[in-house]
Amino acid sequence: MKFALCNEIFRNLPLEDGFQKIADIGYEGVEVAPFTLQANPRNLSESDANRCRTAAERAGLEVVGLHWLMAETVGLHLTHSDPAILRVTQEYLIKLGQLTAQMNGTVLVLGSPQQRNLLPNTTYDEAFERAVNLIKTVCEEIADLGVAFAIEPLAKVETDFLSSCEQGEEFVRAVDHPACGLHLDVKAMTAEPQGVCHAIRQFHKHCIHFHANDSNLRGPGQGATNFLEVANTLKEVSYKGWVSVEAFDYFPTAEDCANISLKNLQKVFR
Repeated sequence: MKFALCNEIFRNLPLEDGFQKIADIGYEGVEVAPFTLQANPRNLSESDANRCRTAAERAGLEVVGLHWLMAETVGLHLTHSDPAILRVTQEYLIKLGQLTAQMNGTVLVLGSPQQRNLLPNTTYDEAFERAVNLIKTVCEEIADLGVAFAIEPLAKVETDFLSSCEQGEEFVRAVDHPACGLHLDVKAMTAEPQGVCHAIRQFHKHCIHFHANDSNLRGPGQGATNFLEVANTLKEVSYKGWVSVEAFDYFPTAEDCANISLKNLQKVFR
């Protein structure tokens, strides 16, 4: 199994220094939040992609791809009723797909709950149709780039759209394109009715990416989740993709959290 770290944990460092620290800790890959490349991610350019790729190469890391795609943006929304907003969102996601390929990445994790939540006077079915049409078009545009969007179900406390693995899988099936798959996140799956491991077994066929974090928002193994069972279940279903650490509470420090998380993963996957 290959382990990566989401780079916003070191967002207070220059990009190159953060990447080098990730490599020095022992991670093989880095997963990049667009807001660590540009304060306004809508301004991302080819020069930003080149800088990211070069920094990763110098540190000896693989760029896994991007996540937090629409975080810290204004004017983007996946399920909006305004065609103009849907259009600029579609254009932005196409650009991110192109830039991800330029970075030598392969995965774009589509979470961003605030930019997909149901708006007033919008039903779930209406939002679903808009989002499916948007992502289908995006996937058709990036079909030849070797990248794919990983749709991230999140718990109902975070969003009211795609708030279960079942809804996430339904979305992937509706898009029905090789450039669209399912993302599974441990913290989110703790809200699944039968737990994390059951969800992995049930939905792994569409899973193209995986986030390791704990139910208390800290790194894997820093909370109550049994990560030995998680590791064994991923082996059981023959998952071959990246396992990226995405913590939200960097305890006791960012560097300690990154170190502890990797050691915990290496232990359980042995």
